[in-house]
Amino acid sequence: MILLSDPRVAAVPSVDGGEPMIDLREVPELRLDGRVADAEGSYARMRAEVASRLVDAQRKLPDGLRLLVVEGYRPYAAQHAIWTRYRDELRRRHPSWPAGRLLVETSKFVSPVEVAPHSTGGAVDLTLCTADGIELDMGTPIDATPVESGNACFTDARNIAAAAGENRRLLIDALSAVGMVNYPTEWWHWSYGDRYWALTTGASHAPYGPV
Repeated sequence: MILLSDPRVAAVPSVDGGEPMIDLREVPELRLDGRVADAEGSYARMRAEVASRLVDAQRKLPDGLRLLVVEGYRPYAAQHAIWTRYRDELRRRHPSWPAGRLLVETSKFVSPVEVAPHSTGGAVDLTLCTADGIELDMGTPIDATPVESGNACFTDARNIAAAAGENRRLLIDALSAVGMVNYPTEWWHWSYGDRYWALTTGASHAPYGPV
């Protein structure tokens, strides 16, 4: 399992070609959830190519199912705040952990800011829902931490119901088919074009840098 704290991620060159960001509120094919909506509308933004791939992935789902997008772009300040909050929570729980262990365990839930996929506009947090917007059982809520879920948030977790596992498989098959990659500790997190994507796919560089 490659984590975002792995030095190999930060070592991937980033050569941003200037692909525009678009607002998913203007993409009727995709359903957008407002649970993490911010005043600036950052949550609804992502790179145009990523949005196009999501539309393609949705076509690969069984009839009656849709993608439900929760968050796309995340500004640096928001990423830093989430990182700091979870790191400090783990530090309180495990005061004996050395700095290296703390870095690794924190990165299982939130990316270090310098390599954060969401801050490139290339990452998305999402789940599955019915045509009426009813979310499917995925085993844990989006943004369940490893601590609170007993690692059930890991994409390949076995401590979830069989039906939830099958729903995850539907999501995996659809998004993998359009070239997106999953972060293995978060079943809901998928990306394209960032450093993590480049490392795991063998690309020479990341076409998206921080926005």
